[in-house]
Amino acid sequence: MNTFTVTAERTPRGWWVLEAPEVGAVSQVRRLDQVADEMREAVAHLAGLAESEVELEVEPVLPADFVAARDLARARRQEADRLRDEAAAAHREAVRILSDRGYTVRDIGTLMDVSPQRVSQLTRA
Repeated sequence: MNTFTVTAERTPRGWWVLEAPEVGAVSQVRRLDQVADEMREAVAHLAGLAESEVELEVEPVLPADFVAARDLARARRQEADRLRDEAAAAHREAVRILSDRGYTVRDIGTLMDVSPQRVSQLTRA
């Protein structure tokens, strides 16, 4: 498989200008999800390859402030996922402690602010 990079830069009028500099292919599309369909044939033709031999790597040219905000959001989401997993483990441990000491499922549910059914699930986890 031959991989070609396609840059996509959005114009003020809302079009994406596409360029595969390795082979000199240029085009435009309205949406990023149209890039592969639009460029694969042209890149394959200019590179002398079958379309099935062409893989495209699309690199949108994006505003720096967007990239910074997106990267921060991704990092925060990963941190939130980690914290959620830690909270779930602590929740299971708290239920286990009370269960091991003979507390009833209903009492544990009341103390933990969860349903008795959830307590049963947590004691099996």
